[in-house]
Amino acid sequence: MRCLVTGATGYLGGRLVPRLLAEGYAVRCLVRSPEKLRDVPWADRVEVVKGDVLDPASLDRAMRDVDVVHYLVHSLNVPDFADADRRAAENTARAAEDAGVQRIVYLGGLHPPGVVLSPHLASRKEVGDVFLRCAVPAAVLQAAVIIGSGSASFEMLRYLTERLPVMVTPRWVHNRVQPIAVRDVLRYLVGVVRAPADVNRTFDIGGPDVLTYLEMMLRYAAVAGLRPRRVLPVPLLTPGLSSHWVNLVTPVPKSIAKPLIESLVHEVVCREHDVERLVPGGTTGYDQAVELALAKVRDADVETRWSGASVAGVPSDPLPSDPDWSGGSAYRDVREQGTSASPERLWEVVEGIGGEHGWYSFPLAWAVRGWLDRLVGGVGLRRGRRDPRRLHVGEALDWWRVEELDRGRLLRLRAEMRVPGLAWLELQVVPRGSGSTYRQRAVFVPRGLAGHVYWWLVWPFHGLVFGGMVRNITSEAELTSEFRKS
Repeated sequence: MRCLVTGATGYLGGRLVPRLLAEGYAVRCLVRSPEKLRDVPWADRVEVVKGDVLDPASLDRAMRDVDVVHYLVHSLNVPDFADADRRAAENTARAAEDAGVQRIVYLGGLHPPGVVLSPHLASRKEVGDVFLRCAVPAAVLQAAVIIGSGSASFEMLRYLTERLPVMVTPRWVHNRVQPIAVRDVLRYLVGVVRAPADVNRTFDIGGPDVLTYLEMMLRYAAVAGLRPRRVLPVPLLTPGLSSHWVNLVTPVPKSIAKPLIESLVHEVVCREHDVERLVPGGTTGYDQAVELALAKVRDADVETRWSGASVAGVPSDPLPSDPDWSGGSAYRDVREQGTSASPERLWEVVEGIGGEHGWYSFPLAWAVRGWLDRLVGGVGLRRGRRDPRRLHVGEALDWWRVEELDRGRLLRLRAEMRVPGLAWLELQVVPRGSGSTYRQRAVFVPRGLAGHVYWWLVWPFHGLVFGGMVRNITSEAELTSEFRKS
């Protein structure tokens, strides 16, 4: 059987593909940017098709000879997300019907019946309804909070608990939730592929524990070995205000935190467990799910992260190589410095940049710029990195996205912070005699007058920031080289 996975570069899609392969399925991935799958371990075992669920023509090509479609696409932070998700689902359903697909598998959100849902949760329900109405049998799985290393829900829970020994808790934390381990979600996504042809319905999926969100935080603290948390209940923190608080305290930006919190305003508890008849095997308890997730974080073995998905509204254009690109201006800051460190050692420092290692210059300036970006709704500087040593194309790195990676030679980062233009940072290692040369290039393509003003406002700081990076990266490479020799 051939499975088409949409959203293969996202958190769940990136984990689902290798599990489908392990079960013996042929897998085709529909992605807008195929280069984002270039460095994943299973890249040579799948067929990658460039396309978009909003482009019917590309869907028709992707659906050829497909038996099962896994639909894992959601628009979280675009203004017209409901309309976009509806059109995308309708396009997918129509293409699946025309191609003779046998089944659609969709993961939506668990929700109570007969209540007014938040806009995002209502949109996810609407997408499920689109698939249930089409001629292709659909298995619509509905989950609440997913517990797994790198998931947005888990990161929000983790940072709120770890950073707040005294918690100011709004009313919604007392609503009951039925969390589920990511391993169980993936098992169901794989298992329902072989559901009988007459199965066309929703399935509630959840773990064995029903808890309030407050209980989830307190039990997280116990599993993580933290001191008992103190709780100060307040009635005033609405989901909107809570999302600002999450934006302040955790790496999860407000644009993602708000729909996550809105889904917790109602009690989200499974009303049936019929999926167990199709995919038996039991589920993972909450405490064990937290333990497994924390072990992955400690071992730097996080398979995918919430930040792996592209952020809506950020540039996707490749780095302009022509100085007169599109007839406009391209500002540059180019620097280089020779070093006695070997190319291999210098590259280790370059590839390890960001996250806990920082950016090797003026930490306060980077931190302030990150805070300002968060205040205006950007991703900020706290997304960190998935692995402390190795990067891959398409990965989020603080407020950057890895656009190009030629290991040992070149790292190119594309900015996803809020700026009036397009920005890139390119780091290059060149062998030179017994040592090497470090080359660094920042490129900014302004958008309108605001873009030009922005460049000249920050230009006085370039000597401190970019100049400091060049000096400190080469010094770090030399220092570590000498330490290893001794």
